[in-house]
Amino acid sequence: MSHIDPTLLILLVLAGLGIISHNMTVTFAMLFLLVVRITPLNPFFPWVEKYGLTIGILILTVGVMAPIASGKISAQDIFSSFLNWKSLLAIAVGVLVSWLGSRGVALMSSQPSTVAGLLVGTVLGVALFRGVPVGPLIAAGILSIMIGKS
Repeated sequence: MSHIDPTLLILLVLAGLGIISHNMTVTFAMLFLLVVRITPLNPFFPWVEKYGLTIGILILTVGVMAPIASGKISAQDIFSSFLNWKSLLAIAVGVLVSWLGSRGVALMSSQPSTVAGLLVGTVLGVALFRGVPVGPLIAAGILSIMIGKS
């Protein structure tokens, strides 16, 4: 009887939770990592660990900025956002969330054991409360405040 790799089992369980919760981002991420792990791509894990988060943030930033680049959100819309209290509040919340995200990156880097809990919590939030899987970095930032890590 062959030995079952617990890491593969964890990735499969998380992929299954992604499927159950209709979180295709988690599902595809786990399947990608499974493929890298069980194929000759395995030596690329140090590269994925070193640059994966940066590449993900880059892609996310491109997606967020696309409406400005395409002209869907005009320069006038951006400038007028400084004149409306709701838009000013949105700017403040954006600054807060960005700051929380930076704390989250630091926490996830210094305490990788929190990553699994944050991911499981996000997937459970999607599955049980019809949540949206948008915030492992923000969740990590909030966690860093709660446990006193910067």
